[in-house]
Amino acid sequence: MRAIWKGAVSFGLVSVPVKLYAATESHDVSFRQVHAKDGGRIKYQRICSIDGEEVPYADIAKGYETEDGEMVILSDDDLAELPSASSREIAVEKFVPSDQIDPMLFEKSYYLEPEKTGAKPYALLRQALLDADRMAVVTVAIRNRTSIAVLRVKDDVIVLQTMMWPDEIRTPDFSVETGEVKPAEVKMATMLVETLAGDFDPAEFEDDYAGAVESLVKAKVEGGEVKRTPTSTKSSGEVVDLLAALQRSVDAAKTARGESSSSDEKPARKAAAKKAPAKKTAAKKAPAKKAAAKKSTTKKAAAKKAS
Repeated sequence: MRAIWKGAVSFGLVSVPVKLYAATESHDVSFRQVHAKDGGRIKYQRICSIDGEEVPYADIAKGYETEDGEMVILSDDDLAELPSASSREIAVEKFVPSDQIDPMLFEKSYYLEPEKTGAKPYALLRQALLDADRMAVVTVAIRNRTSIAVLRVKDDVIVLQTMMWPDEIRTPDFSVETGEVKPAEVKMATMLVETLAGDFDPAEFEDDYAGAVESLVKAKVEGGEVKRTPTSTKSSGEVVDLLAALQRSVDAAKTARGESSSSDEKPARKAAAKKAPAKKTAAKKAPAKKAAAKKSTTKKAAAKKAS
């Protein structure tokens, strides 16, 4: 793993230098949006909704939309004047009982690894959290934004879990009307709970959707159900004749220069080969004409002598 942040946990007069690592990763299946006909990827353009023109990245700014739909443009200078959240400190505000933190508040988890110089105070903080069965509520600035978070212990590692701000948790705008619940129904529901009771083991659960997609894609690839696109980098399984590929490249280069390719030359050579025997036959018949001419000359000479 690669550390994404370095700083120090600070509580009281104690400072623990640490490195921060992302503790989770997404395995969601991602799909491309493509043209169903040929598999070409769909491209999106940055079009201005007012003038209909494509906007280059250099001309794109940040805007804040007001309640009445007006847009406030914020420049880089405006953003630079905002309070900077560049602190490298994880400041402990208080230690609270673990059951007081609503899991709905948890957002993202990170592992904290101590620097060599902070190994001992790291171990002390870890043990104190375990013995007190409490979490440390902290404030931390990650990626230029201050967040509220908690420190808790998982196995032998201290985990930092960022939390959403209280006003980011929505209140349901509906009420649940259950009606009258009979004691016998409650007893039956309790029996069902006890029947399915057990300890949580995450290894018992598997993302069957991702596995099913992988199997489906593999079957289609093996069945040849793939679209060859100009961006394809892998062969489709057929054996490529290197010599033939080189010859096609040469032919393409000749065609570009206006020259005849090897495919044009082959029929001409075959046609020439077929005409060759006809020339030989004509050459053989030539002496016969000469012989006939000699015979007629001899006959004429004999007639003159007789007269």
